[in-house]
Amino acid sequence: MSSGLNVLLFLICIFYTHSLISSHQLHPLDALSTTELTQVHTILKSTICSTSCHNLSYHYVGLAEPDKPIVLAWIDDNAKVPPRQAFVLARINQQNHEIIVDLTASAIISNKVHDGHGYPLLTLDEQTAANKLPFSYSPFIKSIEKRGLKKEEVVCQSYTIGWFGDKKTKRIIRVTCYYLDGTINLYMRPIEGITVTVDLDQMKITGYQDRAIVPVPKADGTDYREVKQKQPVSSPIKPITMLQPHGPSFTIDGHIVRWADWKFHLAFDMRVGPIISLASVRDHDKDAYRDVLYRGFVSELFVPYMDITEEWYYRTYFDAGEFGFGLCATSLFPSKDCPENAAFLDGYYISQNGTPTKIHNVICVFERYGGDVLWRHTETAIPGKVYTEVRPDVSLVVRMVSIIGNYDYIVDWEFRQAGSIKVNIGLSGLLEIKASTYIHKDQIRDEVYGTLVSQNTVGTYHDHFLNFHLDLDVDGYDNSFIKTKLQTRRVTDKRSPRRSYWTAVTETAKTESDARINLGSGAAELLVVNPNKKTKVGNYVGYRLLPGSFVHNLLTNDDYPSIRAGFAKYNVWVTPYNKSEKWAGGTFVDQSQGDDTLAVWSLRNREIENKDIVLWYTLGLHHVPIQEDFPIMPTVNNGFELRPANFFEHNPVLKVKSLGKVEQLKCSKECQHGFNCTN
Repeated sequence: MSSGLNVLLFLICIFYTHSLISSHQLHPLDALSTTELTQVHTILKSTICSTSCHNLSYHYVGLAEPDKPIVLAWIDDNAKVPPRQAFVLARINQQNHEIIVDLTASAIISNKVHDGHGYPLLTLDEQTAANKLPFSYSPFIKSIEKRGLKKEEVVCQSYTIGWFGDKKTKRIIRVTCYYLDGTINLYMRPIEGITVTVDLDQMKITGYQDRAIVPVPKADGTDYREVKQKQPVSSPIKPITMLQPHGPSFTIDGHIVRWADWKFHLAFDMRVGPIISLASVRDHDKDAYRDVLYRGFVSELFVPYMDITEEWYYRTYFDAGEFGFGLCATSLFPSKDCPENAAFLDGYYISQNGTPTKIHNVICVFERYGGDVLWRHTETAIPGKVYTEVRPDVSLVVRMVSIIGNYDYIVDWEFRQAGSIKVNIGLSGLLEIKASTYIHKDQIRDEVYGTLVSQNTVGTYHDHFLNFHLDLDVDGYDNSFIKTKLQTRRVTDKRSPRRSYWTAVTETAKTESDARINLGSGAAELLVVNPNKKTKVGNYVGYRLLPGSFVHNLLTNDDYPSIRAGFAKYNVWVTPYNKSEKWAGGTFVDQSQGDDTLAVWSLRNREIENKDIVLWYTLGLHHVPIQEDFPIMPTVNNGFELRPANFFEHNPVLKVKSLGKVEQLKCSKECQHGFNCTN
């Protein structure tokens, strides 16, 4: 093949890839653009900060979403986009501000000073500044020298301090330091015993303690880079690729994604990451798209560690509200984080000084097929005949990866042909290690609050609780929540030789208190239904929550981290829709005191039957570290599924066709979507 033709085909390939994401009209739920983020800063500087504004810093800027009826009316009538507004959390003159900016009118709608508890999420800039402070602090330098460590090999990280009963708090953090010297895996080499306290408003060290000298774990065997592995892979796997010679089956028009029978809006938010909105599925019998999910996202992540010692007790992190789940997102690598057939979207956030910042390739969208079966049956009961029907299970995945300190969270929203939405959370990365004097388990005499995974290396016990905000609008927004329990009944008469059976007993939750559930306590089926619509045979149309975890918070209710993370008390909550109730841990989470959380909102015990309701699901994982988690953790997966329950009149994938055969092709490396290929 000539070089000129190669170039032409390569350009066609690039054009095709970029054509997946086309220009579009502005959507009411689109994330703020770089122009709009700049406009926010311009408006604030010219109004609030025109004369008396000092130390202005931005901690969150996101879309102030329009009221749901306005959005739905826009969809139905394709009317003019409602006024674009931004919701801003800022620190001005060392005060917390909640500001709503009307971008259409270039005006401030409201500016409320938050005088309650808590602070907004930390910025990347102030964490970077705080991490540098120990290196010019003489007591810290002396501590490093007396340990025989090289200052140039020390790396420091910022950690929030939680809340433990103080009525008033200052905006402070703790800085913990690690040692490299032979590895990039700094988290395996903590410098134990040192506590550095930093006042973020003054940006100076206000507290310092060096309690004890503990051996720094060795560097040998901790570097996880491929080039540093001394032992070769014993059974290497040959290259595998995802090949779609005719291109992908999905399209992305601005932020609207269409695939198979699905249509939804996709946006990026610096606090919660990917937001799925207006997800609807096409019902071919009705020849219409039917509503499923109005808005879904990770609302909060609570990660409490179980070590209660001086340098560890405060490590009870709220990763979304304190650090920003989207703010900590990373650029994804084609053919590594996402397969070759993926399309990528960028994300934008505002930095501390008001400058828009881009995260390149922050979200990927791709079709997944791994040889799984959507449905099948082989019929052998007909004399002399054998019939086999099999359909492949192809799905569409929306993925983002957030790196919050040592942990890498892989978030997948997977749309399936059977009408379900499956959410998967993958946890990888590195353990948070505590240095120890022990080199063998037999030496341990006191409580170490973890597992000795290597010499001088304790992997600390901890939890992960991820709360999901799921505003289901099942075939309309007036919905109800139904709990179904399976009850055993005895046969006490002569109607059957059987002595027992089980049956399903349903209960419709009337108020919020009726809907709070800890999984494993009896409820077997959890459904959100539309009580105003029924199938032809009389069943309510609905969607069922299939949980993947029955893990509960084991901390006592009066423990301060539990008070702050009230949403972790139950796995399932249902509340009436309220646009302001979107972050389960509250608005100002850093050093919050638990007075603005899902658990507090739900105490109002509002009516939820045949109302516009929101389902909140808390997925939990207890992590008892093992040696295989060292020096880097294989990914652990957990999640849940929202599956149709009498939503369709019959199996919606009955008419799905088998995949066409893909011939063995030889493709050039330049083209990732099937062009420039020959048989």
